[in-house]
Amino acid sequence: PYGFAESGKKAEAGKAAVAAGSKVIGGEVAAEGAWPWQVALVVSGVPVSTDSQFCGGSLVLDTWVLTAAHCVHWADDKGVWADIDPKSVSIVVGTNKLDGSGDVIPVEKIIRHPSYSGNQFDYDIALIKLARAPTVPFKTVEVPDADFGSVLNQPGVTTIVTGWGLQNGAAPSPELRQAQIQMLDRNLCNTAMMEARAEEAAKGFVYAAEVFALSENDAYALWDQLIAKAPMPMSENMICSGTFEGGKTSCNGDSGGPLVVPLEDGSYIQAGIVSWGLTAASGRGCEEQAMFSAYTDISHFVPWLNEVLTTNP
Repeated sequence: PYGFAESGKKAEAGKAAVAAGSKVIGGEVAAEGAWPWQVALVVSGVPVSTDSQFCGGSLVLDTWVLTAAHCVHWADDKGVWADIDPKSVSIVVGTNKLDGSGDVIPVEKIIRHPSYSGNQFDYDIALIKLARAPTVPFKTVEVPDADFGSVLNQPGVTTIVTGWGLQNGAAPSPELRQAQIQMLDRNLCNTAMMEARAEEAAKGFVYAAEVFALSENDAYALWDQLIAKAPMPMSENMICSGTFEGGKTSCNGDSGGPLVVPLEDGSYIQAGIVSWGLTAASGRGCEEQAMFSAYTDISHFVPWLNEVLTTNP
């Protein structure tokens, strides 16, 4: 995400999308002052805009931002994986518009989960320590422990995702947007994705079986072994959220942002972190009619979060 914004390619994609006429992916503009824990990760040293923003995050303490590991850790041109230099990223707090308003805060430290490898989206969680507390109005958001997380992660529970990510047609949004979706059964999401992958993989497998002149019985046996070895797309560390009708989803640029659940007392609790979604068939942007996306289940990582915050005062 960072390299996409820093290179200027995000700006080019946005101009093309605007010319095509685009709309938000199933969402709406958030009211001014709504979601006061939402922050934007931007490239340091350049004006704050949709072009310099590359991920989202949430304030969990006055100097700590929760985000996705893939926002701060990636491979360079030589294929070497490393964390981003804290000096190369800033955090925008206290605004819903990427127009230069709000407080732009330097980053002191970045800590990603040690089990995040970069080759997959499991353990996709990281913390960013700010160089100072914000000087503008803001609020922090609470996260659930494992027990409450299990209560929240039930099919049908209302969730809300927010961010400045790409809209329909790959256009970035200068205004914070929100979309109401719901928790979906992770097993059903996995089944849907595995069926889609199997359908695509079968094309090549049938050809290979024919080339090697495999018998029908041997081909079926190998296919069963292949399917059995394939990992589930969504691990137990992930939440599946979306809609059965599709068309409401997070997209590029929303990564690292919060998935919150409204509580009965009118408050909100952050259940997930925007992690990954389905890619459009064109290879550009998101699948706009996708029924769901994957979010890091924060409740699985509370012990790690507490450890980081305790050892990094």
